Amino acid sequence: MVDGAIGIVLTIFIVNILYVAISTVRLLLTMKGYRYLAAFVSVIEMVVYVVALSLVLDNLNNIANVIAYAVGFGVGLFIGMKIEERLALGYITVNVITQQYNLDLPNQIRDLGYGVTSWLANGRDGERMMLEILTPRKNERKLYKEIVAIDEKAFIVTSEPKQIHGGFWVKSVRKRMK
Repeated sequence: MVDGAIGIVLTIFIVNILYVAISTVRLLLTMKGYRYLAAFVSVIEMVVYVVALSLVLDNLNNIANVIAYAVGFGVGLFIGMKIEERLALGYITVNVITQQYNLDLPNQIRDLGYGVTSWLANGRDGERMMLEILTPRKNERKLYKEIVAIDEKAFIVTSEPKQIHGGFWVKSVRKRMK
């Protein structure tokens, strides 16, 4: 009897981790525009959800089952976010502000394979160089390290573009986003 109760608790915990991890990834796929993949993942998500919920509802007499469901939900959310981090779907825009003109930062970054748009900007303490770089999210950490290696005082801000139109990347970006 004890082994069966522990088994149910562990099963509920594991199945709910799986459900929420899949749900998190599906939500992120939807937000990134991967419609067909998100729809396919949602089918798997619902099968796992029905199994997890039925296990809890069939065994409501034990508070440990409800706790296992709730803790599995939290752990599943964490694991889902880690999976999405590893997948690194989509693109980011990296804005860099530097006061170092003599570093020729735009061309050094271009030589590393990134597309860079740069212009003169004015900050509180005078003129600065502003750079805007579009790159796949999977390159974010590498790009940060490369910028800091060139100019350790650079101010770096990242954002995630919702739509991309025009420029030399458009064809390859559109192919990857479908």
